[in-house]
Amino acid sequence: MDSLENRTDRLEAIKRSIIDNEVCSELAKSATRLVFGDGDLDSQIVFIGEAPGRNEDLTGLPFVGAAGKFLEEMLGKIGLRRNQVYITNIVKYRPPHNRDPLPQEKKAFLPYLQQQLEVIQPRLVVTLGRHSASCFLPDIRISAEHGKPKRLTLAFSGERLSIVLLPLFHPAAALYNGSMRQTLIDDFIQIPDIIRALNRDKLAANQQLTL
Repeated sequence: MDSLENRTDRLEAIKRSIIDNEVCSELAKSATRLVFGDGDLDSQIVFIGEAPGRNEDLTGLPFVGAAGKFLEEMLGKIGLRRNQVYITNIVKYRPPHNRDPLPQEKKAFLPYLQQQLEVIQPRLVVTLGRHSASCFLPDIRISAEHGKPKRLTLAFSGERLSIVLLPLFHPAAALYNGSMRQTLIDDFIQIPDIIRALNRDKLAANQQLTL
């Protein structure tokens, strides 16, 4: 793996290329700033949300609003802090009025998300919400597949990255629906077992992970 300095430089180059290529220029015009990602580049775990909200747009950091506080609470339940994982979104600019990201916006940003993953080389990718999960599993029904880890092989620009994908509901779901809170926690606390299983087992592509 590249040195931390080199990976930091590569991520900065990806960030600059989003701006230079004017990706989703209309979104960029309505947003305050690009929200690229934040966290530990040595982490085995990357969390991927959908798009920045108001607080993220103001600070330039992902998941710093109410949903982010719940994410940090869940991280605490498994003995982690947010600076020990890497957190990003598919779409890097806030959609107006916090609307859902559009298919064409997700498609435009997906190559840059793939480049981020290529640099960080995580073993576990945790998708937060149906929009991020569908970027990896287009036909996923999050209501049926949440909390079920899958082994995937991602093909990038000439490189292949083997990961386990853990699709979860978005933490914001618990803010609007109290009954979702325990579901999210129950799914989330599998993460240490998944990491241990990854260190123990070699899994066939696209098969459910056995804990």
